[in-house]
Parts: sequence; structure tokens; C-alpha cells
Amino acid sequence: MKVATLVLAAGKSSRMGSPKQLLKLGNTTLLGIVIESVCSIPNNSVFCVLGANADLIEKSIEFYDISIVRNINYDQGLSSSIVAGIQHVSELDVDLVLIVLGDQPKIESEYLKLMIQLALEKKDSIITSRYQNRNGVPAIFPKKYFKNLLNLQGDKGASKLLNNEEFPIYSMSESVDLVDIDTQDDYQHLLSKS
Repeated sequence: MKVATLVLAAGKSSRMGSPKQLLKLGNTTLLGIVIESVCSIPNNSVFCVLGANADLIEKSIEFYDISIVRNINYDQGLSSSIVAGIQHVSELDVDLVLIVLGDQPKIESEYLKLMIQLALEKKDSIITSRYQNRNGVPAIFPKKYFKNLLNLQGDKGASKLLNNEEFPIYSMSESVDLVDIDTQDDYQHLLSKS
């Protein structure tokens, strides 16, 4: 089974006030931490979807073994990044797509590997992460759902699919820190815990 990972990092970071993808974290950046995590997954092709500040951000991650997908419609919300990424990987020989956000630095590769393992066992199921009262990303979609992903619109990403009882959905039971970094307060809190 061939896995492609989409790291969604095309947003304008309007609540942060500067490109959050470039925020320093240890020896790398917020986005770099996420990329390092997904790059450590074997048999996995990584694609980073960029939009706002794409040239600047691409320069900061050019040494990683990943491909860049440009989302020219990034101002239309998170769904547009999923659509851009799926359009790109649909042309490749890929069985599963793992979707992760570029601003969730606490999600470790071990958790993502468990998700992939589960996806291999539960062939046609969508594998999702569980927030307090809803399903969300990171999530894995088998190829048969790519057409559904291509129809997404707005800023809710894949939430509509992940919380739709029409689909076979399996939520991860493992605990994981799904915090995302949107504001300066979030960033300072993250630094204080590092």
C-alpha cells in the first residue's frame, strides 16, 4: 500500500499576525517539526501544500525530502488546500492519503504510524483523530474517497466527511495532543512547555 501525506500549510496566519509556519521551534520551525514527524514514516511520499507566503515558506523547508504543491485558492479556506493536494496525488500511484495540519507540532510520528497500520487493517474505512466531541485531522482516506475530498468547500476542511455517519469511520482511541498553534498566546504556551 502506497501512502501520501498532505501537510496543509497554506493559510495566511491572520490570527498570528505573521507566517506561523516560520515560527522558531528548537532547531527548526513550527512547520519543520510537523514535516520531520511525517518524513520519518516509511514508504510515505510527503507533499506540503503552500499558499500565502509560499516562496518564503518553501525556502525554509527546501532541504526536506518533500514535494511542494501550490494552492492558488488558499484564501477560499482549508478545503481548497485539501482539494489542491488531492488533485496532485490523484495522478500518482497512491492507495491512502494521510492529511495533517502544519500547525499541530505535538503529534508524533508513532501516532501517525498507528493510524496507517489501522488503515491497512480496516481497508475501506476513514481513520480519524478524536477531538472532544467530533472527529478531525490527522485523518487517513483510502483512494475511493478522493472524489468526496475534491468536492469540499469552505474553511471546515474535511470535517463534514469525518463526521458523516454515511461513511465507515474509525476514530483513534490513543491519546494525542492535538493542539494547534493559531495565536501568539498559543505559541508562547508551546514554548513554555518545550
